Amino acid sequence: MSIQRIESGPRMSQAVIHNRIVYLAGQVADDGTGPDVALQAASVLKAIDTLLALALSDKSHLLSATVYLTNMADFGAMNSAWDAWVDPKATPARATVVSTELAGSEYKIEISVIAAQR
Repeated sequence: MSIQRIESGPRMSQAVIHNRIVYLAGQVADDGTGPDVALQAASVLKAIDTLLALALSDKSHLLSATVYLTNMADFGAMNSAWDAWVDPKATPARATVVSTELAGSEYKIEISVIAAQR
């Protein structure tokens, strides 16, 4: 069985494909989005779209998503970005958890997904 890695580095890969299942590393916002959670979420979701496309998948093939927020008070703002992005006919299983600290203090949200290939 082959394993394909996308955007691999010495520490991690941004995506790994095995048995037609795509596992994405947690994605955080691009620099410059500022502290606004809705803007950070939109940036993260765009990165997810890009990685899924590289892995021959898309958001209509999502199986699972885990959303990490540094403050649950941002749940509504995150959901507004999520709801505008997610395919309403193909919503994944999803969990949202609070993590008081992400990879950097500038990050307010991180999302990791698992998807099937097309």
